Amino acid sequence: MKPTAGPATAIGHVIDLVCLVCGRRFAPDEIDYLCPDHGDDGILDVVYDHERIARDLSPASLALDHDHSMWRYRPLLPVASTSTVPPLRVGWTPLYAAPRLGADLGLPRLWVKDEGVQPTGSLKDRASAVAVVKAREVGAQVVTTASTGNAAAALAGVAASVGQPVTIFVPATAPEAKVAQLLAYGSTVLLVEGTYGDAFELSMRAADRFGWYVRNTGVNPYMSEGKKTAAFEIAEQLDWQAPDVVTVGVGDGCIIGGLHKGFRDLFALGWIDRMPRLVGVQAEGSDYLAQAWEGNEDVVTKPGIDADTVADSISAGRPADRIKAMRAVRDTGGAFVRVSDEQILAAIPELARGCGVFAEPAAAAAYAGLRVAVDQRLVATDDRVVVLATGTGLKDVPSAMRSIGDAGIEPLRVRPDLDAVAEALSTHQSPAPTSGEGAP
Repeated sequence: MKPTAGPATAIGHVIDLVCLVCGRRFAPDEIDYLCPDHGDDGILDVVYDHERIARDLSPASLALDHDHSMWRYRPLLPVASTSTVPPLRVGWTPLYAAPRLGADLGLPRLWVKDEGVQPTGSLKDRASAVAVVKAREVGAQVVTTASTGNAAAALAGVAASVGQPVTIFVPATAPEAKVAQLLAYGSTVLLVEGTYGDAFELSMRAADRFGWYVRNTGVNPYMSEGKKTAAFEIAEQLDWQAPDVVTVGVGDGCIIGGLHKGFRDLFALGWIDRMPRLVGVQAEGSDYLAQAWEGNEDVVTKPGIDADTVADSISAGRPADRIKAMRAVRDTGGAFVRVSDEQILAAIPELARGCGVFAEPAAAAAYAGLRVAVDQRLVATDDRVVVLATGTGLKDVPSAMRSIGDAGIEPLRVRPDLDAVAEALSTHQSPAPTSGEGAP
């Protein structure tokens, strides 16, 4: 299926688009989204003129830049120099040192990057900011996406900031908090009585019929480009010393593919001296890529699976960006690991108490997966490790409540007097802290 939202715009430092299946190259203005020779599998990669970029941008120039948003890296993004970017401040999220979490895992050099502070609460604001710019470059009347919630909220929020109409397809099972965001931003929301895959397919058919611009990952090659800015920030925030390992929850695969692209850009520019190993974390009930990784299967031909996990943001039966995701892990010497829903839920309060980052299930999965990676000796004690927490826990309050209930954490009910407070405190036993609790 080939979307018809109008031609792509020739952009800045982009040389061409290359098909990840056959290697065929296209000028940005001769193709919409996918390689016509491979249908839905013809995912494209964006190729840049790094020599030219190096003349316009450097670590030294960035150090003087007061634009603390993803747009500080504009020469490395696929937008025209004349395009106006949305006013919401997307990007430059904090990277927190996490010594107490690290002590518990035997990792003295551990950081957590908190994407929950983005305008709509998730990393997917980065891709949506690029999508809105590209849609306006081609004069699209409507932008559409299918989502389990976060990508939709990101698109709705960024689009609302510039008055861009959007139509969003969401599985009817999406958390209410995420649907509420969409409606508050004024989006047209279609709750699809089916899976995420059903919503995705319906959004593509609608875009084809009505000529809408498509934000869907695995279709629009520019979504990885927005998400790669998280890699730029990690490197810059670590003074251009690349981490050894980055862990991230994986559903459709666009985020881990974007991280790979971002670090590749920096390596090509000579700003970092090595590529981090990327560890993709999948839920046991949505482990398409972990299966393919372990069995050395071809993700172009591997059929989909039935996906079911509490971490709705990483639930995908056949990941749309599976080619980029698999390449990210294989090219960097990384791995895919699995975590159970119970491990994911347990990671929510562990992460919150260990470093103050309140994460939704899909984001907490990255920390749960790091525990597994340590157990499997995929991470060494002297490694510099970053956990990418992709979204705020406020996205899915019922799961957060379930996680603290499972951990035996509950409030104390008291009468309104000090004696009652003293009595409650004297009999209260706090949940057992992690072994790193209280470490400097």
